[in-house]
Amino acid sequence: MNDIVWHASNERIQRSAMYRFMKLQGFSEYNDLYQWSINDRESFWDALSIFCDVQFSSKPKDILSAGKSMIEDNWFHGAKLNFAEHLLRYEGNRAAIIFKGEQGRREEISFDELKFQVASVASQLRKLGLKKNDCVAAFLPNCPEAIIAMLACSSMGIIWSSCSPDFGLEGVVERFGQINPKLLISCDGYFYNGKEINTIQVTKKIVSQIESIKNTLMVPFLETDSKNILKDAICWSNLIKDKVEIKFEALPFDHPLYILYSSGTTGSPKCIVHGAGGTLLQHLKEHVLHYDINEQDRLFYFTTCGWMMWNWMVSGLSAGATLVIYDGSPFYDNGNILWDLAESEKITVFGVSAKYLSAQEKAGIKPKKNYDLSSIETVLSTGSPLAPESFDYVYREIKNDVQLSSVSGGTDIISCFVSGNPMLPVRRGELQCMGLGMAVEIFDDDGLSITQKNGELVCTKSFPSMPIYFWKDPDKLKYNSAYFEKFPNVWCQGDFAVITESMGMIIFGRSDTVLNPGGVRIGTADIYSQVEKFEEITESIVIGQSWDYDIRIILFVVMRDGIRLNKDLKDSICKIIRENTTPRHVPKKIIEVQEIPRTRSGKIVELAVKKTVEGQKVENTSAIANPECLRQYMDIPELRNDL
Repeated sequence: MNDIVWHASNERIQRSAMYRFMKLQGFSEYNDLYQWSINDRESFWDALSIFCDVQFSSKPKDILSAGKSMIEDNWFHGAKLNFAEHLLRYEGNRAAIIFKGEQGRREEISFDELKFQVASVASQLRKLGLKKNDCVAAFLPNCPEAIIAMLACSSMGIIWSSCSPDFGLEGVVERFGQINPKLLISCDGYFYNGKEINTIQVTKKIVSQIESIKNTLMVPFLETDSKNILKDAICWSNLIKDKVEIKFEALPFDHPLYILYSSGTTGSPKCIVHGAGGTLLQHLKEHVLHYDINEQDRLFYFTTCGWMMWNWMVSGLSAGATLVIYDGSPFYDNGNILWDLAESEKITVFGVSAKYLSAQEKAGIKPKKNYDLSSIETVLSTGSPLAPESFDYVYREIKNDVQLSSVSGGTDIISCFVSGNPMLPVRRGELQCMGLGMAVEIFDDDGLSITQKNGELVCTKSFPSMPIYFWKDPDKLKYNSAYFEKFPNVWCQGDFAVITESMGMIIFGRSDTVLNPGGVRIGTADIYSQVEKFEEITESIVIGQSWDYDIRIILFVVMRDGIRLNKDLKDSICKIIRENTTPRHVPKKIIEVQEIPRTRSGKIVELAVKKTVEGQKVENTSAIANPECLRQYMDIPELRNDL
C-alpha cells in the first residue's frame, strides 16, 4: 500500500460538503456512500439534485428510465431546467470572474455585472436571428468574453462549441465545419510567451470555408482598433448596451449544451454532444462534493477554450466560486507567472496538468520559497498520470498541507471517473477514489472484473453525463464503436489502470498505447516515472515498435540545453528502470530527439510516433500542435538495424 502523504484535519473533514451529504444519507464511511451511489443510482442522483439545489422548471417524471443498453438509459425524463440560470444564480458585487493576461492586463467582473452582460449579449443574439438548437462556434482565448457568450447561448438553448486560437486553420475548419454554426465568435489575436499573434487572417479563412456562418462577432483581445478588425464583423463592445432582463429558456434535461471534440489523432475529430442537465449535475457533484468548492473559493485551472477543463472550470460558478482565469503561457516570466497569480489573487483551488508540475520540478522552481501560497487548499492535476515524484515535489516545494488530487476522466464524459475527496487521505502516486455514481471497475481481456491487477478502466452502469449523442450519428454507430466495442454494454474508457488495496487508483496510460513485449502488458507511465528522475532529460516519449514478430520498447528523450545523450546516461536510465520496475520495462533503444509531439491540450501523442517510426501514415496531423516534429521520427537508421 502506498504511503499516505496528506490527510485532512477532523475540522476540515467535518465542515466539508461531502461529510454533510454523507451524514444526510445515513452513512459514516465514504466507501459505504459510494456503494450506495452505484447500487441505488436513482436515489443518489435525486438526493444530489436536492442537496445542490437544482432548480427544475418541470420536475422529472422518472429519475432513471432504463433502456435496453447504457446508451438508451434516460435520466431525469420529463425534467426541464436551464444551465445558464444555475451558473448565474449568485448575485452581488463579489467577483464572479477575475481575468489575468500574460501581458499583465487584469479585469474583474462581479456576479451582477456578469448577469447584465450575459443578458445583453443574449438580446443581441436574438436580434441576429439565432434560436434554440442553432450552433455557435467560438475561436477565442481564455477570456471573460468566452464565458459570457457561452452563458448567453445556453440561456437560449443555443449549442456552444469552442476552440482556442492556437488551432491551425485546418484543425478549426475540420471541427466547426461539421456542426454548421450560424455565428462565429472570434478575436483579433492573442498573446503567448511574450509574442503577439494576430488571428484576423485565420478568421477570414474560417468564414470563407464554412458556408453556414452568417455573422461574425469579433472580440478585440489585442486591444487594436475595433473598426479595423474585420470587415462586416460585429464588434463585441457594441453588444453590451442597454440593461435588459435576462430570459432563461426552460429546456429538457438532455437538451444539447456543448459540442466537444475527440483529439482527432486517429482520424477526423468526433463531435461529442453533451446535455445540459447531465453536465450540470455531474459538475455540481464534483465541485461541491469531491472538491468542496463553495462561495469562499477562488477556482483556477490552467486551460484553453479547446479543452474540456474549460467547460468544467466555468461550472464552478454554479457553486458560487470566483473563477480566476488566465490566458498565455504557463511558463512565462521564468516559469513563475501562475504562482504569482495564485498569491496575488488568493487562489484556493489551483488546477494544472501533470506535465506542468513535472516541468516546474525540472526547472528547479520552488514556489513556497518565493510566494505566499497559504490560500491554496487543493491542488488538482489531470491530463496524464501524475508521477509519484510529482507528489513529492508538491509537498516538498509547493505546500505540505494541501489536498493533492490527481483526477481522471475526459472529454467523453466532460467530467471524471476517478476524483478527489476532501475526507480521504492522499496516497503517493494514487488517485484518491472513484467518483460517486460512477460504477468504475477494472476488467481483464476476458471482460472479468479484477482488483489489484492491471487492466482496462470501465464503467458498468450509465450515468447522467454520458454524451447524449455524436453529431451526425443518427444510428449511434460511432458512439457504440467509441466506447462499447471492446466489452458489450460496458463503457471502456481506454485507460490502463489498477484499483489499489486502499480503493484508490493508479493509471498507467492509455490502453491503446500499452506496451506488450513478450505478451506482457506494460503501462507507459511506469517508464515515464523513472525517466523523470533524470535532470538531464526535460521530457520523453516511449512506444512499442513492431520487431521480429514481437514488440520492442523504444524510448525517445529530449535533453536539457547543452547536454547530449551518451552511453553512460543510457546505461543509467536502463539501470534505474530495471531496478524500480522489471527487466521487461527496459527500453531496447534510447534515442535523442529535439521535440515531442503533443495535442493542443498538451498530451503527448504516442500513437503518432509509433506510426511514423513504422512507416505508417499519421491521419489528421492538424490535431497535433507541432506536427512538423514528426519528421525527426521518420526512417531513423538506428531503428532499422537489429540489436
